[in-house]
Amino acid sequence: MVSAAPSSPRTIWGLDPLQLHNRYWAAHGVQVVRQGEPSQIVKHAELFLLTDPRSLPVFKLAPIMEVLNWIEPQVLFIRLHDTRERGYREKVITDHTDRFVKFERHYETPGRLARVALTPEREVAQLWQSSRDPQNAWQRLRRFTPRRDRYTIRPAVDGQVYDRTLDRDIAEFLHDLIRDWHRPDATIDRARRSFAQVWKDPAARIDPEAKLIGPVWVGAGRSLNPGTTVIGPAVVWDDPEKRPQTEEIEWLGIEPTAPPDDPTPREITPVGRATKRLFDMVFALVAILCTLPFYPFIMLAIWLEDGRPFFFGHERETVGGREFKCWKFRSMRKDAEKIKEQLRQLNQADGPQFWMENDPRLTRVGRFLRRYNLDEFPQFFNVLAGHMSIVGPRPSPYRENQFCPGWREARLSVRPGITGLWQVRRTRRAGNDFQEWIRYDLEYVENASWLLDIKIIWRTITTMIHKGTRT
Repeated sequence: MVSAAPSSPRTIWGLDPLQLHNRYWAAHGVQVVRQGEPSQIVKHAELFLLTDPRSLPVFKLAPIMEVLNWIEPQVLFIRLHDTRERGYREKVITDHTDRFVKFERHYETPGRLARVALTPEREVAQLWQSSRDPQNAWQRLRRFTPRRDRYTIRPAVDGQVYDRTLDRDIAEFLHDLIRDWHRPDATIDRARRSFAQVWKDPAARIDPEAKLIGPVWVGAGRSLNPGTTVIGPAVVWDDPEKRPQTEEIEWLGIEPTAPPDDPTPREITPVGRATKRLFDMVFALVAILCTLPFYPFIMLAIWLEDGRPFFFGHERETVGGREFKCWKFRSMRKDAEKIKEQLRQLNQADGPQFWMENDPRLTRVGRFLRRYNLDEFPQFFNVLAGHMSIVGPRPSPYRENQFCPGWREARLSVRPGITGLWQVRRTRRAGNDFQEWIRYDLEYVENASWLLDIKIIWRTITTMIHKGTRT
């Protein structure tokens, strides 16, 4: 059984529960910043999780990253709904003569709420950290962050919020962490996989005759002898006399997740293909009628800044590897391809594509068009021509598609889309972009359905509307 009092010196791999919580989030590129607790705000963290000193919040980051990626707030406020089942205590009721009357069962409040915040800004994290108390910290965030640069996720996000001052919460946190964190070696150098779900310290010994079932963590200086049985989720703490020194988190050494195995594309019936094609054509026609009035203004803005041409066509691949011209409004300088070769060493993407946060090739008009996805209006004509779909994998050229054969064959089994799962879920985390691209493309191909398409379209439209209302 996992247990630890907040004041207990027990550690695993030299780390106490609070440090384990920090390492868990660091594996996601997130530094936990607690109000009033001094620590260095690292520059290599992708995000900062702002929380009060007592709380150990845990929640799924992927849905949150969709909001951060598309809305791009300085501060994202999150209300966490703790979904853990609550326990109870029983009280003996007696009469005035101390004779037993009944038991009363008192349940803890279910579904309690907690507040946290995420920010990509180090200055905001420092502002939070230096506040005198949690109430003051929330007030300062709202006072110093313009309303247009902050956003609150509604409804509350499901997760868990453990209180580090309560023995039982610490025990539950460790139990859940050991069960759910499958790669502690991402940020803990001393965590070495022994077998299956068993992780051990280099200075620990597990006899082949010992029986370990489920996820188990074994600390430094421990020996599991023949006949020993440990049923996980469980932790065998460090030997206090052989406790290792705590090592700093190597933020630049955090490894991205490996690409997934080759996929099995979902079988689409002829009727399904026909209805999707019909939907694409109707949607594209309506979209063209709605966006065509903007064409003269966009073309005039491009011409005034950088002259002609107004459109840019790039060779991409569609179903079966057939090439087509993917059309967009031109958002870059005319010599963009030449400059690209000079900037290649500054590429911030980890795969075959080229991406820079502040790409000098973009024109002023181009930055505006890209921010609101206006440059993609001409792709609706690609949809009418049958080259693309409204929803699908990101269209990419032959050169990029060769980097992952299994991924290539899967994504070229369907038409590429104007929008897609990668576009609404990507995080742009350093060293993780290509892996996410593969992951979300394959997830779409394997789970393609009308419901998924509608969700992606809705998410794309609402995000564009929100961007427009923020300016």
